[in-house]
Amino acid sequence: MRKLITGLREFRTHYVSSHRDLLKHLAHGQDPRVLFITCSDSRISPNLLTQTDLGDLFVIRNAGNIIPPYGAANGGEGASVEYAIHALEIEQIVVCGHSHCGAMKGLLQLGKLEEEMPLVYDWLHHAEATRRLVQENYNGYDKEELLEIAIAENVLTQIDNLKTYPVVRSRLYQGKLKIYGWIYLIETGEVLAYDPTTHAYVPPDNQVSDLPGKSRDLIAGELPSIEEPLYPTYGGVTDTPNGSYGTGPAWLSPEQLDRIYRGSKVKP
Repeated sequence: MRKLITGLREFRTHYVSSHRDLLKHLAHGQDPRVLFITCSDSRISPNLLTQTDLGDLFVIRNAGNIIPPYGAANGGEGASVEYAIHALEIEQIVVCGHSHCGAMKGLLQLGKLEEEMPLVYDWLHHAEATRRLVQENYNGYDKEELLEIAIAENVLTQIDNLKTYPVVRSRLYQGKLKIYGWIYLIETGEVLAYDPTTHAYVPPDNQVSDLPGKSRDLIAGELPSIEEPLYPTYGGVTDTPNGSYGTGPAWLSPEQLDRIYRGSKVKP
């Protein structure tokens, strides 16, 4: 608690004194650009990660960055999504998972949770689609690999869940909403973004060009060009029923790149 109180003093002394105009402006209302959905994990700070200020992000945080499908729960997630899009007219949603996610570890071993943490056990049932998908489509992987796969697949599962909300489907149909899937790598500070064209998690630079309307001015300056990959890649090109998509990040296996959003099972 001493650390928190010291932080409050520093906040008032340094931040408040130099941002009085911003705080006065925010006192009259908010106009965030992005709905940022991420895990409650203490190792993630959405504003620090994106270098944004107060008022830029509307944030939903919970164990496992989970958004229950429309009508499946009475929690605040659905209400927050609806408010963000309808009342605040947000045009971008980011679903951000992260490496070493404890919720996803729990999801892969639900039996242990039922007795020890029954509320967590019940909550993770909203990610049952992720658990079943991993269980039935990924064989022959060790625990660490399955955890990485679950983290990546869960981001896509939650994007699917978001699309069950009437306000989300309506705005997507009108072309007034974009949804992005990110993975934050705690150990390196890197962020990888899901690319639906290549079905891989890649650096998010290419997502700048498709930002809708008012969201463009959230990007400050030029993003750095990436001449070398920020991560190792698998060699070769993987052939798929829909053509070749090249190499992908070593954080994901070639089989996973092939499976994501294709519905194809990993061949033994």
